Amino acid sequence: MATVPGSDNVYPLLGRAHDSLLLDPAHEPGYNVSFPTYLGANFDASTTNFTYSIPAPKAKSKPVELTISFLSPITPTSTLRQSIPASYITMHVKGDFNVNIYMDINGQWVSGSRGSRITWELGQRQLGESDKGLKTWKIRRETELLLSEERDQAEWGTLHFTGPSDLRHEAGTSGLLRPRFARTGTLQNEIDDDYRGIMEDEPVFAFAKSFHLNSSSASSTPAEDSVMFSIALIQNPVTQFASARGLTFMRPLWASWFSSAEALLDFHMLDYKNAAALAGNYSAQLAKDAYESGSNDYVDVVALTARQVMGATVFSGTPDDPILFMKEISSNGNFQTIDVIFPSFPFFLYTNPRWLAYLLEPLIEHTLSGQYPNKYAMHDLGAHFPNATGHPDGRDEYMPVEECGNILIMGLALVNSLKYDTGAAAGSVWSDLGVSTFDPNPATSAFSLGKIETREGIFGLDDSWGGSTKGVKQAQKWVTRSYRLWKQWTSYLIEFSLEPENQLSTDDFAGPLQLQTNLALKGILGIKAMSQISETIDNEEDAKYYRNISETYVRKWEEFGISRDGSHAKLAYDWYGSWTTLYNLYADALLCFHLEGTSDASSFSPLEHENNDKQTPLNPTKKHHHHHDKHSSQPGFVPRSVYKMQSTWYAAVLQTYGLPLDSRHLYTKSDWEFFAAAVTSSSTREQILQSVAKWVNETSTDRPFTDLYETESGGWPGAHFMARPVTGGHFAYLTLGKACGGNAGQGLGFLDEEDEDNQGEEYFLDEEVEVEVEL
Repeated sequence: MATVPGSDNVYPLLGRAHDSLLLDPAHEPGYNVSFPTYLGANFDASTTNFTYSIPAPKAKSKPVELTISFLSPITPTSTLRQSIPASYITMHVKGDFNVNIYMDINGQWVSGSRGSRITWELGQRQLGESDKGLKTWKIRRETELLLSEERDQAEWGTLHFTGPSDLRHEAGTSGLLRPRFARTGTLQNEIDDDYRGIMEDEPVFAFAKSFHLNSSSASSTPAEDSVMFSIALIQNPVTQFASARGLTFMRPLWASWFSSAEALLDFHMLDYKNAAALAGNYSAQLAKDAYESGSNDYVDVVALTARQVMGATVFSGTPDDPILFMKEISSNGNFQTIDVIFPSFPFFLYTNPRWLAYLLEPLIEHTLSGQYPNKYAMHDLGAHFPNATGHPDGRDEYMPVEECGNILIMGLALVNSLKYDTGAAAGSVWSDLGVSTFDPNPATSAFSLGKIETREGIFGLDDSWGGSTKGVKQAQKWVTRSYRLWKQWTSYLIEFSLEPENQLSTDDFAGPLQLQTNLALKGILGIKAMSQISETIDNEEDAKYYRNISETYVRKWEEFGISRDGSHAKLAYDWYGSWTTLYNLYADALLCFHLEGTSDASSFSPLEHENNDKQTPLNPTKKHHHHHDKHSSQPGFVPRSVYKMQSTWYAAVLQTYGLPLDSRHLYTKSDWEFFAAAVTSSSTREQILQSVAKWVNETSTDRPFTDLYETESGGWPGAHFMARPVTGGHFAYLTLGKACGGNAGQGLGFLDEEDEDNQGEEYFLDEEVEVEVEL
């Protein structure tokens, strides 16, 4: 809140400080609660600004403009900075009269239970070698519950609320501090040390700053000033993880570079200019790419998404072996859920693919160590974050085809992100920055952070990600270590993906279903991905084997999964009259399978397989000649007719606020909408994007971005999903535009061409088709 000296008015800004100011009307408070003029907000991927106008005490003066700026930097070139669990809050003022500002926090930052007892202290120290100092409020639970959560909130760790040493400070009851500031415009530099519960005479921890903007000079230019704060939650350990060496308390990654929380926060405060510059570079590039890929609406959607994705993660491990942990926020709190990482992975491919590698690492390490008994990929590393204790009994949520397909698709996507010759061909525009040396040490990760660099005067930057020879060696080192796992997961898909048994897909809220068309496609694409993973380590025998099977399966899938009239994919093979959003088709294009047989394929990658043996896929025994023989005449793995068919269908079933998930309900998932839209015609894609943007703009909620909503009412479908990292799927079209050396989008140009293949051709399935494949 803010006050103006010489005026009785107090102006509440963000939060609900005014709840403490609205006293009994019979009592004279000594101030008037007024509300400033709200001038609006703006945001990008890392920053949100709220601007207000504070009226002048004299009629002839202009108002003071006050902006509150929140910066949580996304820095794709600096994993070191991204690992810092801290954000900046800056208050900017501009005007020609004095103003006082006040900011406090309470104990709800350190516990999800309002009854928790908390303790606090104020620390003061010099800032590096400068003559400036810092004040820091440190708040924690009196009895911390290590690695526990209450209502999805951590019950351990210390909150650090930091500002410059010239601030006034005070700790005390909210109902006393806030009214006193409203009357006096200042704090008393006193600390109430009566430790108590979070809402027991609610203790708050406040800073105040007086801005002296009234100058005696005759200048007509308004004076400007600012004050910067930092908020950080320091936890050590951050999780426990059933690693190869056993159950381990995991330190934060930042602890590898900073000896203490104070050293970390000193760096953070001094680094504002660099952090803001790196974050600004990311935000500007993202806005540019999003605008070129879609529209201003798309710019807003991906900007809203970025911080939400990173907010669900925490960096751990060491520079030699970094790890990124992810929480499935709000839905059930699962730890490192593969089918939550999967929808988010377009964000990571676009922003920094090495972070995707760090997400997959704990899943690979845990499984390689023999702690998971099943032959398929695990659903998650733990039932609830922050405890990655695994599932030694093998009784995690049963999504075997889903998770095997997901991790194989992501595995090849990661390998492909390493394969480029020039920066222009890289999947992320930041990948080729930095030195290109390769660490052959088998004891370190293929993607270690040992080469922290200084470039253009900025310390703490990553080396390059892949590229040319380095990329080939990194891919081979990574795949070789875990190759038996990739084969194991693929073997499961060979046995069970073509005709999936009754099981859940990632959309588990919809319940289990057998013979899911979209799920089967994911499994088949996983087998196809394995053929190219095998090529990475020059295992041509395996590559031919998996390629042969996947090509056979995709033909049978087309027979089973497409409606009789050839207009759409069915929800399930045996559910006639149903339809589904075929969002897993996105992987076919992202992994560049759609370019096979086209001129764009040859220009894609130095690791690309040349099928010189002209091997003919296995020919399943059929009871009759079938219409899908035309598949062989079409380029790509999944035939182009499927892309065209689905693009047309989506436009026909689109609702007010988006594309429903399937024919069972009107609800949708925004991540899958963007997966699906990325592989449609430009007109269909624009319609889907505009419908989602309309939902964002027209519906109201006091909760973070949800990914599950009703496409007609715009409301919740029952489950209240919010703040989930799956919204990283909103980056799907951006990521696709940079895939395959930049050729992925060009390879989908046929979607905007006039259909010459009689898209409405009827598919007559008047006889059953048997599959007899010798493996």
